[in-house]
Amino acid sequence: MAFNLVSTCLVFLILFILESPSIICAQPFDYPTAKLSTSWTNHPSAPHSVQFGDGSTVRAILLRGTLGQRFACGFYCNGKCDSYLFAIFLVQTNSASLIVSSSASFPQVVWSANRDHPVKINATLKLTSDGDLVLRDADGSVAWSSGTAGKSVDSLSLTNTGNLVLLNKRKAVVWQSFDHPTDALVPGQTLSEGQKLISSVSKTNSKVGIYSFFVTNEGVFAYIQSNPSQDYYVNYVTTSYQSKKPSYVKFLNGSLGIYPHSWKEAPLEIFAIPPTSSVQYMRLEFDGHLRVYEWKQKWEVIADLLTGFSGECGYPLACGKYSICSKGQCSCPGSSSSGVGYFKQVQPKYPKLGCAEITPLNCAASKYQDFVELKDITYFTNNYTIGNVDVKKCKGACLKDCSCKAAVFRTGSDPPSRECLLLSEVFSLLVDDPKDTEHNSTVYLKVQKKAIK
Repeated sequence: MAFNLVSTCLVFLILFILESPSIICAQPFDYPTAKLSTSWTNHPSAPHSVQFGDGSTVRAILLRGTLGQRFACGFYCNGKCDSYLFAIFLVQTNSASLIVSSSASFPQVVWSANRDHPVKINATLKLTSDGDLVLRDADGSVAWSSGTAGKSVDSLSLTNTGNLVLLNKRKAVVWQSFDHPTDALVPGQTLSEGQKLISSVSKTNSKVGIYSFFVTNEGVFAYIQSNPSQDYYVNYVTTSYQSKKPSYVKFLNGSLGIYPHSWKEAPLEIFAIPPTSSVQYMRLEFDGHLRVYEWKQKWEVIADLLTGFSGECGYPLACGKYSICSKGQCSCPGSSSSGVGYFKQVQPKYPKLGCAEITPLNCAASKYQDFVELKDITYFTNNYTIGNVDVKKCKGACLKDCSCKAAVFRTGSDPPSRECLLLSEVFSLLVDDPKDTEHNSTVYLKVQKKAIK
């Protein structure tokens, strides 16, 4: 009788467990993976669609984790929301993995697939049966593809570190978003030789902008787009370790470190970053700054990595083109020795928009060109291409070159040097204090005099 009672209770317990599997392990609320032949449509009625107070909207298709700032991917828009990106973003979630729209937390995009080809409402993303991840606009045109058709893809997954990966049946990575950075890095992510961070046009325009940050076997560099490109940050790295393997930088907790030639030892620290137990990311922004953000009840800037001793004035467009930056203040170059003015502010109410030539340079009237001399003024780049030359030859080289718009002449005493830089495009100028820079610099701006009739 006792045996039958025990048997009956055991059977009841087994049936109860089978009917109530949640007793054994809680079911996750997140949705970080997808299988082949799955598709998602960018529609206002789509699940996990959330609007935010800054004017942005997300429609998450994958989300990893619960309670706090978590990585998700899906459709994202900001501003008018007449166009969308397929993006990876950080969003605030609750304990049920629901995305929370609060006044302090807005989506932070750390990667996008189609920044130059935004899509509209009713666009679709599909993980096809042959393993390609394809984004199509509402008219059916292809806006972006992972290019992985026929490469044995089995699933799509979003990792805890914010890496979107396509995996085969052995869980090996076939494709990953970390190999295709846009303008941001997240902790644990690397930037290898041949890859670049490229800024966006503005805070609300995610298309490719004019600033880039990259690594080579010589070090790390930041450039502004021009013809030719001009560097505004240079950090050469020398090491006794040599190989043919590419160098890379890695976003670590406490630093951005470089691994020269892919060496396996501890990295060389390029930038110190305040350590965190929270969530961080860094972004090359539309103004050329490489800023590190951290979640502290709201997103805060905790480091501005490329800002050197020149401060804000060391950035190419701190004061716009042809303008002189001094302690964050902007002004147009003064008149020539004869009292004639050649430059005016683009918009007097907004001096940081820069200055413009009153009379544009005209190659057909080059004999009526001269220079405005700006003593103790320098330029943000140190890439002086002409050495061992006097000021007369420096200015003469610019006058003979139709594309040259300015000549920068610099002398130094330790070591003795005379250097010349010719500029085909003139961005912001900055005040040069010989006591700080240990050299003397003069800028000669080419100007167009009116032709004598």
